[in-house]
Amino acid sequence: MNESTIQIGEKVPDFVLPATGGGQIKLSQYLGQKVVLYFYPKDMTPGCTQQACDFRDSAAHFTNKGAVLLGISADSVKSHDKFADKYTLPFPLLSDEDHHVSTQFGVWQTKKMYGKEFEGIVRSTFLIDEEGRLVQAWRKVKVAGHTAEVLKAVEEQ
Repeated sequence: MNESTIQIGEKVPDFVLPATGGGQIKLSQYLGQKVVLYFYPKDMTPGCTQQACDFRDSAAHFTNKGAVLLGISADSVKSHDKFADKYTLPFPLLSDEDHHVSTQFGVWQTKKMYGKEFEGIVRSTFLIDEEGRLVQAWRKVKVAGHTAEVLKAVEEQ
């Protein structure tokens, strides 16, 4: 994490990203609602699929608490559309192919797998309040039990 990473209590800079279904999502369009922004490494991989399906299965609970779910990865919109269709995801997936938003949140990092180093998204979730301020961050998320933890935080907000 560096100094430019958004900190708890700070206003989250507005951004616009292409989204599933061919549209664009602007963060500021959700002012007045809570936003659960979750970053994940890659469409159609086991952990990311489990995470997306966990959020899908709890989507109505988030909506009932006044929260919007948004998933972000560096995959293309075409990839997102396939992923969202295959698993019937009821929330938008945003494409951050240039890593601009991922970098702002400090989740675009050097990772290691099988002895190789590469750049990628570290699974992380952020809760943004109705005024657009970052109120909670979960970094280096483990998928199991995470959705319930985020929902609890939304309820307490």
